[in-house]
Amino acid sequence: MTETKTALCLGPGTPGSGFATKIAPVEFSFFSRPVTNTVPNRVMTVWEAYLDIKSHRYQPQTALLRSITDKNIARNYKARNFDYVCFAGVFSKRCDAGLIIPSGLMTLDFDHVPNLQELKATLLDDAFLETVLLFTSPSGDGLKAIVSVNLEKGSHLQWFNAISSYISETYQLKVDPTGKDTSRCCFIPHDPQVYIHPDLLTYYS
Repeated sequence: MTETKTALCLGPGTPGSGFATKIAPVEFSFFSRPVTNTVPNRVMTVWEAYLDIKSHRYQPQTALLRSITDKNIARNYKARNFDYVCFAGVFSKRCDAGLIIPSGLMTLDFDHVPNLQELKATLLDDAFLETVLLFTSPSGDGLKAIVSVNLEKGSHLQWFNAISSYISETYQLKVDPTGKDTSRCCFIPHDPQVYIHPDLLTYYS
């Protein structure tokens, strides 16, 4: 665990570090539904994503998805009816080779969480994670944590492996392994309680 924490301290997760000037200008690709659309429509910022998640824009499809009990039907509905983003950067196409400009953001996906509020508090209290956005997944039983990593200190994959190991060792929690892919897509849900880092809130206010 000590080695993992040391690796994390090399990046923006160092306790007490400020990062608004580094994170605020970054952009990433936005894709219109369905998920089979792999060509981005535009770029967006963390602030724009925060506003979309907090607003009522995705409330109807989020509510309907959470009412579907059949897993296959729910999966197909989500794939057809939710816009999504690739937080890792700006892409020409949704594939790892299509990355044009990396953002330094990574998606940590936690599925089937028994206590969402407890996990939220745990992640936000962790001084070794620089959480930029934190919100409930479209299904309603998971969390999406968007964290900042320093790509000058390591690759996306190296950071994902280090953070996943740290979370597993520290909290006995499993991070969805698909987060290792830079082109990992993240569906945009409705969550009025979405968290944004205070530095970013100040930057955009």
